[in-house]
Amino acid sequence: MKHREDLNRAKRVLEGDEEQFDAFFNEYFARLYRFALTRLKDDDEAIKDIVQTTMMNAMKSMASYRGEAAMFTWLCQICRNEINAYFRKQARSVPVVDQDDDSIRPILEALAANADQDPDQQLENKRLLLVIQETLDHLPANYGNALEWKYIEGFSVAEISTRLKVSELAVQSMLARARTAFRDALSQLSPHLLNSVEG
Repeated sequence: MKHREDLNRAKRVLEGDEEQFDAFFNEYFARLYRFALTRLKDDDEAIKDIVQTTMMNAMKSMASYRGEAAMFTWLCQICRNEINAYFRKQARSVPVVDQDDDSIRPILEALAANADQDPDQQLENKRLLLVIQETLDHLPANYGNALEWKYIEGFSVAEISTRLKVSELAVQSMLARARTAFRDALSQLSPHLLNSVEG
């Protein structure tokens, strides 16, 4: 098991070990706060609410943690979902995705895809999801944000420009660099996945 220590901690938390719960909360609340801070720089209250909700949702879902990814990677995905929900609520509508033809689109969209009822496909989707999560966690914050907003949340270049408070040209340049960085990180973590998509 790759993350046996994290899995053992999760089990002890589920068993009601107060010392482990306190250690879990103290360690990951601070790390998740920093993770969210890079995405919501100007709203301390929203960050605290999102991280608290992330921690509560993590506790509710702790039994589903299998140690296949690092605990922090698992928590970051829960936190991402909360951040995306926050931005959806602020936007009040789902933007239209720009029509472009990027080979990394199907990989990134797997984060938002629902697994079908076929057990083999569910397992493959789960493996894919873990690789994508770890790849995004290796990118600089703005790169990860830009890719998620563009390909998963469907925001336009103009809307990303407004969020990041930079020009649309800067966003287009950032997306190009982010795609390259994503490819490079993915080629290190899972070259087979990248080759299968491009092939």
